[in-house]
Parts: sequence; C-alpha cells; structure tokens
Amino acid sequence: MNATPQVLDTWFDLQCPDCHSALDDVRALRERFGDQLLVRLRHFPLERHRHAYAAAQAAEEAEAQGQGWPFVEALLARTAELGERGEPVLLEVAGELGLDVDELETALIDGRHLLVVDADQAEGKALGVTGTPTYGVADLRLDGGKSQEGLRSRIEEAVTRGLAG
Repeated sequence: MNATPQVLDTWFDLQCPDCHSALDDVRALRERFGDQLLVRLRHFPLERHRHAYAAAQAAEEAEAQGQGWPFVEALLARTAELGERGEPVLLEVAGELGLDVDELETALIDGRHLLVVDADQAEGKALGVTGTPTYGVADLRLDGGKSQEGLRSRIEEAVTRGLAG
C-alpha cells in the first residue's frame, strides 16, 4: 500500500446548492478511505453568487481557527439564507461553531485570506474548472455542476487505482 494519501481537490462555491448536495459524496469518500484520502477544499466562487467570495474568505479564517470543514458544512446547509442575508450568516455560523467571530469579521475586512481564494480560483480556471462542484483526483477532473450522478464511483475508482499504484 502507498503510505502517501491520494488527494481529492473539491472546487466549491460556498453559496452553491449543488455543493451542499455534494457533501454526502465527500463524507462517504472520507468514510471509505479514511486517512488514505486527503480532501482539500478549493475555492471557486461563482460570479452569480454575490456572497460566495466573502464565504470563501470566511472559510479560510475558520480553517485558521481549526474549524474549516465544520464551517463549510454548516454554511453549505444555509446557501439560500446566505444568498438572502449575506455576511451576517457567515458570522452566525462562526458563532454557532464557537469561533472567534470578531476575528472572522476582521479577516473579512482586512482581506488576509484574499490571496488563497484568488490563487484557488486562478488555478481552477487554469485547469479548466468552469462550475461547481468540480473534483480533481490523480489526472482526472470531474464536473458535477450539471450532474453529480456517477461521480462518487468514478472518484472511488481513481483513488483505489492510485493507492494500488
């Protein structure tokens, strides 16, 4: 067995309802592969979601505070509310998770996570990502923006091949 975990890049827009639906697949993949699979959140805020860019920055601050994925999961469960109310939802989710809300708000103001979000988005564009969710594992890129049907099994096959190789 290969000791190095396979990497699954998940290109998400945190205001995207399809990304919320994709969380079930992400959870199932984590459960199946455990520490043999490193799931990385990659930010790809879409222009049509006006609060996605701030949400991506907030997720980076949540990660810095040790609650990255819990924040992402909680926020994706509230995509409609985020679309309607914007930044207050980011702060509410942070508070519910016990994060330092003042620090998260400061991070949104001072832009300390802008470079990470911009770099993710630029890399995604360079790789041909056009919508969310999109997955990258090994040399495979799978676009779930139109349909997520069959994607988990294709990711499982790619991860299994990579672990065997």
